[in-house]
Amino acid sequence: MVGGGIFAVLGLAVLLAGGAAPLSFLIAGVVALLTAYSYAKLSVTYPSQGGTVIFIDRAFGIDLFTGGLNNLLWLSYIVTLSLYAVAFANYAATLFPADTPVLRHLLISGGILVPTLLNMTSPRLISRTETYVVAIKIAILVLVVVCGFFTIDPARIAPATWSTPLSIVGAAMIMFVAYEGFELIANTATNVTNYKVTLPRAYYTSVIFVIVLYTLIAMVTVGALSPAKLAGAADFALAEAAKPSLGPVGFGLVAVSAILATFSAINATLYGSARLAYTIAEENELPPFLGKKLWNQPVAGLLLTALLALFLSNLADLTSISTMGSAGFLVIFAAVNAANVVKAPETGSRRSIALLGVTACLFALVALVWRTFRDDPEQLWVLGIMIALAFVIEVAVAVIYGRPGQEAGFSRQRID
Repeated sequence: MVGGGIFAVLGLAVLLAGGAAPLSFLIAGVVALLTAYSYAKLSVTYPSQGGTVIFIDRAFGIDLFTGGLNNLLWLSYIVTLSLYAVAFANYAATLFPADTPVLRHLLISGGILVPTLLNMTSPRLISRTETYVVAIKIAILVLVVVCGFFTIDPARIAPATWSTPLSIVGAAMIMFVAYEGFELIANTATNVTNYKVTLPRAYYTSVIFVIVLYTLIAMVTVGALSPAKLAGAADFALAEAAKPSLGPVGFGLVAVSAILATFSAINATLYGSARLAYTIAEENELPPFLGKKLWNQPVAGLLLTALLALFLSNLADLTSISTMGSAGFLVIFAAVNAANVVKAPETGSRRSIALLGVTACLFALVALVWRTFRDDPEQLWVLGIMIALAFVIEVAVAVIYGRPGQEAGFSRQRID
């Protein structure tokens, strides 16, 4: 979770929310925590490397609607990978004497290609890599937060500096992409010992820890930097925020932490998205070749996901990427909460909490779309194209390949 999102969208979110940025992070965290409840319940009831795909299909069956949602999740992963790759390049470029467009594209591409090669080896190697990288980046961030508290100017986070309520919620939803990594836990169910205990513990511990960390990071960033400095360092706001307390060394430490964090986020997201594409193909919602394994790894899904992320990250604008990513995941998380409502008797969930999760995700989506419509309506075309593409893929697969027992695969197929 503490990966590309916090480094990629922190500056943008702070510019939108002003002094209320910590509140925005808290709002986004509450939505994530409500959704984590549904994920925890569904993960122990339907343990599978398919995670979200299996939850939605088990609750609503396989049809055009659920197939489109699952494809939207896959596309949202691609968008998120692109966001992480751009953030990786932004911070890595600060370590070079000259920042050029060619260097940016090389860094973006390398940030995707190297983790792709790692993912073609084994989950155990990825796990070991992630453990060390996470330990280093968390240690650096905690150091920045602790030292940064001595440089906070309370006037910069006072209510007088807050943006409008709509901008505060809109900023929360843009930065929601910084929380989304928790759903990848579901894809590990078949590789985890004692998953019925471990998975819920992983969901709640990670989300609560990250809420606290992100809120503190936002306080330090807003409190340490003037609006003018934030505007000039939006792509690497946290590194700039470390300067007042730790000087150039702090900037360098955060830059290294960001490089490690975005790299590990790409690594983990490729792991989950490759297995996601494999499962969607097994559910007859993506072409069958993505459901083939090589060296016991879902290589086809991995390579296609990486290729599409390479294309998007080298061409798209960061603001558009973050909005698309957050909106896509809010749609999917609303569906997962709804799946928990439907399957409450099996999962042992409280329907009231799951319904609250549905409401929170939909409200957050509406707030994000409204803010985008008001401030940058062209981005909605990008979001609309992404949603349309998800369903076009589903229709094309259904027409070309059909589904078991169906001519074209448009009718609902129950899975119980």
